[in-house]
Amino acid sequence: MLRPGNEQGEPDTTAFTPFSSRPVPRALMRSLACWLALQTALAVPLASLASAAAASTSTSATGTTNTASASANRVATGVGAVPPPGPAAPFNRATIEQPQLAVPVPAFAQAASGALGTSTVHTLTPRTPTTAEPGTLVPGGRRQTLTFSDLGALDPLQLRGTDGQNGVPFSVRNDEVVTSAVLHLIYSYSPSLLPSISQLKVLVNGEVAATLPVPREQAGILVARDVSIDPRFITEFNHLNVQLIGHYTQQCEDPSNSTLWATVSNASSLDLTYASLQSKPDLAALPAPFFDRRDVRRLELPFVFADKPSAATLEAAGTVASWFGSLSGYRGAVFPAQIDNVPLSGNAVVFATSDQHPAGVKIPDISGPTIAVVDRTDDHDTPLRGRLLLVMGRNDAELKTAAKALGIGQKTLSGTTATITQLNDFAPRKPYDAPNWLPTDRPVRFGELAEARDLSVTGYNADAVRVNMRVPPDLFMWQTKGVPIDLGYRYTVRPALDRSTLNINVNDSFVQSLRIPAVATSTFDLGRYFNQVLPDKTAAARHEIYVPPLLLTPRSQLRLHFYYDYPKTGECQGRVLDNVVGSIDPNSTIDLSGFPHYMALPDLAAFANGGFPFTRMADLSETAVIMPNDANSADFSLYLLEMGRMGASTGYPVTGVTVAQADQIDNLADKDLLILGSPGRQPLLQRWAKQMPFSGDGESRNFELSDVTFKVVDWWHGAHGVERLPARADLSLVSSNGDALITGFESPLKSNRSAVALISAAGQSDADLSAALLDNDVLPEIQGAMAVIHGRDVTVTSNGQAYYVGYLSPFAYMRWALSSHPLLLVLGGLLAAVIIAALFYRTLRAIAARRLRD
Repeated sequence: MLRPGNEQGEPDTTAFTPFSSRPVPRALMRSLACWLALQTALAVPLASLASAAAASTSTSATGTTNTASASANRVATGVGAVPPPGPAAPFNRATIEQPQLAVPVPAFAQAASGALGTSTVHTLTPRTPTTAEPGTLVPGGRRQTLTFSDLGALDPLQLRGTDGQNGVPFSVRNDEVVTSAVLHLIYSYSPSLLPSISQLKVLVNGEVAATLPVPREQAGILVARDVSIDPRFITEFNHLNVQLIGHYTQQCEDPSNSTLWATVSNASSLDLTYASLQSKPDLAALPAPFFDRRDVRRLELPFVFADKPSAATLEAAGTVASWFGSLSGYRGAVFPAQIDNVPLSGNAVVFATSDQHPAGVKIPDISGPTIAVVDRTDDHDTPLRGRLLLVMGRNDAELKTAAKALGIGQKTLSGTTATITQLNDFAPRKPYDAPNWLPTDRPVRFGELAEARDLSVTGYNADAVRVNMRVPPDLFMWQTKGVPIDLGYRYTVRPALDRSTLNINVNDSFVQSLRIPAVATSTFDLGRYFNQVLPDKTAAARHEIYVPPLLLTPRSQLRLHFYYDYPKTGECQGRVLDNVVGSIDPNSTIDLSGFPHYMALPDLAAFANGGFPFTRMADLSETAVIMPNDANSADFSLYLLEMGRMGASTGYPVTGVTVAQADQIDNLADKDLLILGSPGRQPLLQRWAKQMPFSGDGESRNFELSDVTFKVVDWWHGAHGVERLPARADLSLVSSNGDALITGFESPLKSNRSAVALISAAGQSDADLSAALLDNDVLPEIQGAMAVIHGRDVTVTSNGQAYYVGYLSPFAYMRWALSSHPLLLVLGGLLAAVIIAALFYRTLRAIAARRLRD
């Protein structure tokens, strides 16, 4: 609108206008914009703080209730018709509480008062459970406790990762059934485990037997708990596992984190109550009940004689002892000899003839070599525990025939009694043909040494594939790469290059490591075309490896361990799939055929670990055992123990062994000699004093000493075989009691024949010698030419005068002999040059003379 009189037509600014049409001041606009921006920026943080405050208030209000609920949920649970596991209590290392009815097991110390209460404990000793110890007899059966160590766990069981597990096998004899089982578990676990989502599971044959909580207040210390196991889970062959379900966070976690661990002590024990199953005596069941392969205890089987046994009776008893020894294998076997005295209970083997049999044993009519199994009864025909195996004949010759028939033909026997009508002579054994030994005339397939199922493993924490090998100790491997193994195997191809390997060991000694390759991603990678990956993501490979000569001992174990590296997936990238496998081809071979038999003796390591040189013939047909004068039960027991060890080494009964006295020694020049007895009772110890590093007569003893006592153990196995040190001193002494000792030397009757003497006196030294020959920890320490045994301590005092057994080709012998005498090698080279020059000279002169005549 224009006001009149305003000629330019400009608006009249003094006139009134509405508020909405008024211009807004700029300062007000800026303030309003800043306020809106600040409110928007702080909206989310303020809301989060409000939520956290509300949650904190809610948690504090209900904290006591939730804690009580979580604690109530973390309780041990059992499965089956058994009570729940007992409470966990801190374990006192000074004590192991024993069940009232269980046989005592080794404890750590004398009685002490600990967290588990005051109880009677027993001193820890290296005692090995035997079949002669039934435990505690209960109505209808028995009750016995075996530690995890007794069941084969040499070290504590380690559990790693989110679901790691480990365990021990156990088995139940064929004539018993388990009616009650209690696991006395001693364990510890990581303080980092979250109790609400972590636990330990006890599994028997894959079935969950119990679940155990892992409360934080007991983390990191050794605790003990009793867990009852439903006996319905237990069968013939069983496996008891403890599995860790471990978590250290409720968010994303690394399944291989080092904080996820638990350890189960091998002092944990399994307390089993057995009920006996009734059966009728039957030879078809042999070797049961005298030996049961399901029983992991050492075999202890008394041998009963009517009177002091004759040489032929001892030969028959040696055949039976070696048969049982070959069956017992790793367990070991002892055969206490008893004269006209049958044990009050338990199993026993009785040797009897028509005119001689132990008192209290009812002998059936004997019409020839006879074998029988009978139930035990007392004088009033009341049944007793155990059975008797009767080996009978009308004379000593028939007794030996019955023993041979039992040793090689027991699978053909049946009924309660069997009379042998004919037994043809055996085909002569050949050297080194023992069934347990690796053949040395051909390559041997791994499939001959282990079951196919034992050659495959699965999982990241799988155990090694183990192949047991008994190798003759006299293989001559000088200046060779070692024993060749043509190894074929399959593996899971890795998704990316990592540290996965196949490690090869012999016993505990490393041999070689083979890399496990990854999937080839590059077109130019040759492995993409040569490694044929199957649809299951596995591939095959084959390598030739060489085992160093010194690693192969008479008792060797090839261990092939597949180490798969955990893939690094990162947090929140999914769990690691435990889907890796490793398998050894059963057609893989080990070849000993290229090595001659030649060895320097004496070497007690070969005797202690393989019975060599006696086991060179599997039936010991070239061995004579020289018994002491006036032999007693301890001497017979030691002889039977040695025959059992020989059978365990060869896997064949000693049907050809000869037993004799010292006055018959001149007729045994063609045999290797095993001499038993103590000074004063064994005349050969004095007669051959100059040929052996030990001699004795009554209380007087003479020792030949060398510097080997001060050397590093096993120093003498050099490049040229056993190194020898000269004698430095000759010690004579008089002692009322002496240590046990083993000595080896060349037979004075004939060169290249061996003699080994087992010397001990009645009492502690006799027990030390027998225990050392069965102790796998002590046997490797027996070396050299003379070893003194005191308890579990072994001292090698001499390595004797060397002699050699076996055969080398003339060329191989010349190379070996000259290698240690470089001066002779130079002189030999000069002599060869002179001879060659003379031959050329004569030849050239003859040619020249012919030309002159022409």
